[in-house]
Amino acid sequence: MTILVTGATGNIGRKVVDELLARGVGDIRALTVNPEKAALPEGVAAFRGYVRKPETLRAALDGVERMYLAPAPDTVEEVVALARGAGVRHIVDLSGEPDSWWGTVSNAVEASGLAWTHLWPGDFMENTEIWARQIRETGAVREPDPDAGSTPIAMDDIAAVAAAALTGDDHIGRAYSLTGPEKLTRAQLLAQLASALGRELEFLQATREETIRVLTPTMGDTATWYVDNVLTGLDGITLPANRIAEEITGRPAMTFAEWAARYASGIFGPDSGARD
Repeated sequence: MTILVTGATGNIGRKVVDELLARGVGDIRALTVNPEKAALPEGVAAFRGYVRKPETLRAALDGVERMYLAPAPDTVEEVVALARGAGVRHIVDLSGEPDSWWGTVSNAVEASGLAWTHLWPGDFMENTEIWARQIRETGAVREPDPDAGSTPIAMDDIAAVAAAALTGDDHIGRAYSLTGPEKLTRAQLLAQLASALGRELEFLQATREETIRVLTPTMGDTATWYVDNVLTGLDGITLPANRIAEEITGRPAMTFAEWAARYASGIFGPDSGARD
């Protein structure tokens, strides 16, 4: 069985490669824009290509049976048409509910006629990285609502679910709304980062305008959209915590405290500025 992982050097795609290897998959193709610098594990075949440039996928798709599809709403119809033409039988996509922006991906995959599995994660634990600059420079985070909550999931767990879906037929025709194991407020997230870093961090309640200002150096023009569409009304768009990832992978989903213990020093520590 040949599996193609698109976005294979991205945040989730790279983890999907590792999870497939852990499951004993022997024929993995990794799509990356720069195979020479991909630093993929031994035995993984790197193919040059990018899902936002569908014409670059033809060689990588030849002979592939299953495919992890990184989200690219603008080109997804072309990508799945190429996959169907190449003989791909099953696509596991990272996408969103049909009426969302990311739903463009899941809708196109279903319309292709291929077998499908949709992964619909909510908030990523890694989204807290937008705080990194503030934490390093000021020891504080400025946002409008310390009590707004979400149920973030680690990319490690999303990748593990993807690998499980790619290596069997039990998940065909299923759409999984993935969350982490607990709901946490913005203030609780920061407190757990502080514990992992071994330092005091302060949550400062800020106006919309101030929040946009402090996020702009990291997020650019996206900061305004993020404050107005995500931080405002966060509780209203947050799913209750579920155990879907644990049920599929057979291992408990990572808590935010565990994620912070593993990754916080490399993201928020004094020597991690290059990540911004």
